[in-house]
Amino acid sequence: MQRPVPPRIHVLLARDSAAAVVVRRGPSRHTALIGWDRKTDKFKTAQWFYGRIYERRCDLAPDGKHLIYFAMNGRWESSTKGSWTAISKAPYLKAVSLFSKGDCWHGGGLFRTSTDYWLNDGHGHELQKEDRSLRRVVEYPWHEQYGGECLGVYYIRLQRDGWQMKYSAQDGKGSQVTVFEKRVNNHWTLRKLAHSGIGHPVGRGVYFDTHELLNSRTGEVISKMDWEWAELDGARLLWAANGCLHCGRLDAKGLHNEKLLHDFSPMQFESLAAPY
Repeated sequence: MQRPVPPRIHVLLARDSAAAVVVRRGPSRHTALIGWDRKTDKFKTAQWFYGRIYERRCDLAPDGKHLIYFAMNGRWESSTKGSWTAISKAPYLKAVSLFSKGDCWHGGGLFRTSTDYWLNDGHGHELQKEDRSLRRVVEYPWHEQYGGECLGVYYIRLQRDGWQMKYSAQDGKGSQVTVFEKRVNNHWTLRKLAHSGIGHPVGRGVYFDTHELLNSRTGEVISKMDWEWAELDGARLLWAANGCLHCGRLDAKGLHNEKLLHDFSPMQFESLAAPY
């Protein structure tokens, strides 16, 4: 009997505050956004969405107050044309700025500051409503380009947030692997292997990440294939695996003080309204 596939977890951390948003997907057409206060490690379910949120085309403002996301529900005759980019008050989905799309090319965007954002607009968003306290940056604000879909937003976000792109190569299984690294301390480096292509395992999509811990003193590499998301939060290491979010610390002896922060597996769809 096949074991149930755990929910997929992706996390957006605010750069200048303790706010974070957890994007929980599963089953495939059910997505929940959960607010996370990293000071207290308390979690609160914000809203559910029946459809697809493209987490690699999302971003959280530096102050944690706004979220930009790209979503698709396939209702192509609706006012949002079945797919759209929205800016909401994090961690909720209700749009304060809304751009209908009509297809899944491009979409989403990135925050340059807490009030300035760039829209990943290659094939014509249509403005539906706009929060004028936020300013759209029209010109492309980075040097690197990785296409118009998920990687064109995600790889820029990683590098903006301190990840160094090392190289990209075929993995021999039908996918491209792009390696990013972030220094943890004098002993350890966190390595992110960003996979893209058709050669993905069960329970993973076309785009998925795995991770490794590299000991810079000894050269030891510890594979963390089940870590689908990982990041540094000050001195602690955060990672998501098998529907759960964990934290721990790395020192000369390795990973210790491991702690389960939250298990998102039992969650079920709820009809929740934004409080604004």
